Amino acid sequence: MRLDSIRTPADLRDLELEELTSLAAEIRQRIVDTVGQTGGHLGSNLGVVELTLALHRVFNSPRDAILWDTGHQTYVHKLLTGRVDRFDGLRQAGKLSGYPSRDESGHDWIENSHASTVLSYAHGLATAQAVAGRDRRVVAVIGDGSMTGGMAFEGLNNLGHSGLRVTVVLNDNGRSYAPTVGRLSESLIRIRSNPTYMRRQRRLEDLAEHLPWVGELVERGISATKAAIRDMFEPTAFFEALGVHYLGPFDGHDIAEMEDALANAIEFDGPVLVHVLTQKGRGHGPAEQDPIKHMHDTGGVKPGSYTAAFTESLLKAAESRPEVVAVTAAMPDSTGLLPFRERFGDRFFDVGIAEQHAVTAAAGMAMGGLRPVVALYATFLSRAFDQANLDVGLHNLPVVFCLDRAGITGDDGPSHHGVLDMVLLSKVPGMTILAPSSYQEVQQMLEDALTITDGPVAIRWPKTPAPQVGWDEVGRGLLARRAVEAIGDRTVCLLGAGKMLAAAQQAADLLASEGVDSSVWDPRCVHPLDPEMLEDAARHRLVVTVEDGFREGGFGSAVLDDLARRSPGTEVEVLGVPVAHHPHGAADDLLASFGLDGPGVAESVRRRLG
Repeated sequence: MRLDSIRTPADLRDLELEELTSLAAEIRQRIVDTVGQTGGHLGSNLGVVELTLALHRVFNSPRDAILWDTGHQTYVHKLLTGRVDRFDGLRQAGKLSGYPSRDESGHDWIENSHASTVLSYAHGLATAQAVAGRDRRVVAVIGDGSMTGGMAFEGLNNLGHSGLRVTVVLNDNGRSYAPTVGRLSESLIRIRSNPTYMRRQRRLEDLAEHLPWVGELVERGISATKAAIRDMFEPTAFFEALGVHYLGPFDGHDIAEMEDALANAIEFDGPVLVHVLTQKGRGHGPAEQDPIKHMHDTGGVKPGSYTAAFTESLLKAAESRPEVVAVTAAMPDSTGLLPFRERFGDRFFDVGIAEQHAVTAAAGMAMGGLRPVVALYATFLSRAFDQANLDVGLHNLPVVFCLDRAGITGDDGPSHHGVLDMVLLSKVPGMTILAPSSYQEVQQMLEDALTITDGPVAIRWPKTPAPQVGWDEVGRGLLARRAVEAIGDRTVCLLGAGKMLAAAQQAADLLASEGVDSSVWDPRCVHPLDPEMLEDAARHRLVVTVEDGFREGGFGSAVLDDLARRSPGTEVEVLGVPVAHHPHGAADDLLASFGLDGPGVAESVRRRLG
């Protein structure tokens, strides 16, 4: 059986085990080859090949809803659901998404990449099926890392209480993006690594298979006996106490065993959790040996990036400030905290996929006299906005939020664009928001942030190389600096926040060749606004603000509001990301499509000047 001949999951159901084994190997090779060209999540997808084959042989997708938590492990699912011919376009603009996409296929029920949500989706969807009297099965696949998130526990609790017939597949590979954190994950690891338990389970299963039963009852009896044996000897108390049947653990790379386990789970009334053990990076040596690096396309922190500047400056700060601690939510590698963990292990805290807990825990740390630095992706901060507002902001606590991947991020699509942070955080009373435009400014801003003791500070930076500037070009404190001064009746003032400073400077050069003089400001502090910058801007005929977050309610909106009172005769053009869920694509191409590059900014100025 060739992978190219699989057009629907139904094509899998007549294959023999030997054919499935060959198909699994071909799928792995296709994923390795494609991700090598397009980037993407490698290790997580190699680990679920057999599991995905078993799911699609037992369940009838899309009539049966197979829901994937986080969605980064659905490449195999895409290959088996009619998208094999398009797979070479993975994560390319206008082509195949790196996550489930409802626009791509009816087999993709949910679009998500924020973890720990799938059990809530499953509860809601199963409720709808029950109310409508439909016989549609609902399957939720969730990783052990996602089980560290509070929302997963909320969904699990409600599933158990509801008694709905939902099959939960717990894909236990011992890792989320980083090593999994928490008591539950420790319990799963103990199960997985207990040879006495595993030998005892196998002996009892072998005994069950040799019981003298005959006829059709044999196969069903063996399956039921196996399930009973597993229930007898496994630490099921946690799941059973919530009203969820527990089955497992099973070998997630044994297709026949997985199919038996899933078929057994269907026979239970109420929710069932099937615990499967898989190996991230399975079948590809580099990914098996370094699953963090091969989990995602990042491969670690790139030299010369804003993240590298953060790593360097945080280590420097920690050397002289013993009160500085670092907090992250399962992202120590890509947020640049691994060197900090290695150097200051007792001052490093990875709380798992639990952003809400991370922020409130940081609040408690600050109350106790520590200076917590919380490193998250900008997109994931939105999951903890209530905590940032009421647990940190309301108490005026000096927590420093360091937000990586701010703005349009590119290939990972709508769930990863960090376009809400300025809008949200600017509404937290007492919050200071800093946006560096260079490598050196990250370092200066972290130093500045740690001197502020009467409220929180956020520093946001993009997933791009950071320009290098001389230290004499770096502003002091929280003041803006002027790049060009040319004030008159027909001059323009361009305010480029963070990365957008480069677009403003390029626009100024283009306009200068057309006889339009421009002042260019690097705001540095986008909230609260710098009075000196505003006073200068008010002397210009036209002020243009440029930001890589949502244009409504962000930096530019605040400038517009201030100048409307300060200088009613000054025109203001606010440029930013349109409010929408934007698709994946190269970050600079997307920004250009919004008019957020040098030519786009210059064109906006020409239109306003007539």
